[in-house]
This record gives sequence, C-alpha cells and structure tokens, in this order.
Amino acid sequence: MGEDVRPWGHYEILAESSTHKVKTIYVNPGARFSYQRHQHRAEHWFIVSGQAKVTHNGVELNVGAGDSIDIAIGDLHRLENIGNETVVFVEVQTGSYFGEDDIERIEDDYSR
Repeated sequence: MGEDVRPWGHYEILAESSTHKVKTIYVNPGARFSYQRHQHRAEHWFIVSGQAKVTHNGVELNVGAGDSIDIAIGDLHRLENIGNETVVFVEVQTGSYFGEDDIERIEDDYSR
C-alpha cells in the first residue's frame, strides 16, 4: 500500500478498511513525532524493536520490544526514539475515520 516519509521517519500501511487501519511505523534515532490527539480514532501500539519514550496524557514511560500501549480517542500522545537504532512499532487504529487530517498537533518539532 506504499510508504509515507515523514520528518521523523516513515510508515507503511499494512491494512485499511472502514473499521480499522494497521501501520508499521519507523522512528529514526533521536527523532519524535508531534504531541497530538485524534478525534475519530483510538490506537494500539506494539513495540517491535528499539527503545522509546512515550508521553501519554502528560505521563512519560520508557518502552521497548514487546511492550504495548493503548491510546483512547482524545488522548494526548507522542513517541520519541531515545536509542541508537530505529524504533519499529505496529499501530492498529480503530474508530470511524483514519485520515491523516485527524491529527491535532499540540507541539511539533517540525512546525507543521
């Protein structure tokens, strides 16, 4: 389904339907994506490899391979790669809409 390059890394869409979307997300060492929330989708992240810091509703936690986190609709969230290798995680989105325009950025290193 293609790869989408972002300033922090890239992602691949593995599956997409009217009820869910599944991505593999790759975050470069030292990079992080925006502190954000969504109005139409929840997310489940499963960390495949690498070391990351996740900020979830203001609480920071370190995660690595085998860890997972659930993000409800409206929750503030961010992942930052704190290691020396690419962080790889699988994201399963559920909800009513999965467009990239359902991202409300609260803070963004890349001025988007």
